[in-house]
Amino acid sequence: MTDIVTVTLNPAVDVATSVEQITDTRKLRCNAARRDPGGGGINVARVVQRLGGDCVALYLCGGATGHMLRQLLDAEGAAGVGIEIAGETRENFSVQETSTGREYRFVLPGPTVTESDWQRCIDHIDALGAPPRYLVMSGSLPPGAPADVYARIARSTCAPGTRVVLDTSGPALTAALEAGVWLVKPSLNELRGLTGQPLVSEPEWIAAAEELIRDGRAQIVVLTLGELGALLMTADQILRAPGLRVRVSSSIGAGDSFLAAMVWALARDASLDEAFHYGMAAASATLLSPGTGLCQRTDVERFYREVSSR
Repeated sequence: MTDIVTVTLNPAVDVATSVEQITDTRKLRCNAARRDPGGGGINVARVVQRLGGDCVALYLCGGATGHMLRQLLDAEGAAGVGIEIAGETRENFSVQETSTGREYRFVLPGPTVTESDWQRCIDHIDALGAPPRYLVMSGSLPPGAPADVYARIARSTCAPGTRVVLDTSGPALTAALEAGVWLVKPSLNELRGLTGQPLVSEPEWIAAAEELIRDGRAQIVVLTLGELGALLMTADQILRAPGLRVRVSSSIGAGDSFLAAMVWALARDASLDEAFHYGMAAASATLLSPGTGLCQRTDVERFYREVSSR
């Protein structure tokens, strides 16, 4: 039985580069680019596997970029199953302006998918010899996917004992929560979009999370707050962790790394408190990596010691 299966319906090849200054109407001579496999669930799987966890990434891919995505995952030694589609897998592009340290991120919509495409994801999970302990649905939806596709996947594939973990935004987040999940990890902006409220103070954040739990939409809410840290809530527990002081190379993938380390720790039967601290450590470690490099295990363990000693 695989401990963790991640689902990525709109993966990408992430391209990262840098330039001294970004100005309009001029050719900008960039530095050498790096390419990494990307998309929410794929990033989660990459980090889980770096930490030594048992995880398989299930994803849609197509065209030359989809072929590159497979090659990048293979080169990293990441276990994955790519379901071939007719459309071309997208690229996302990030540029760091070295004179200011600002990071600019350009995100493409992705290929249009068919019902057959996402249904084959469901069929693959159904065909597993034993259901995963954790099913992580993460990332945006591609054009053509219905807003409730994550809810459909959860309802169709959820065997007793499988814990459904969700990290998405907009209508996909709203629809999936209506089906109910075990854990949801919104950012503050995503929670604001979900509730339609400004949520400017910590008591308001807690109240919004409490409502999700009280309504049965989630059992655990993990709210990531960027440099302010993170907040975790259950029906009878509140955990709060301030952000660590870290030299930031890039923030890309920090939220995915947070979720990955939490699920990895929980799959090892860690307490919720320990898993939360591992999430904070992995998010902080990812900030050290340029572009879309994500975190390294040695940095995660180092930051975990710092977080857990507070």
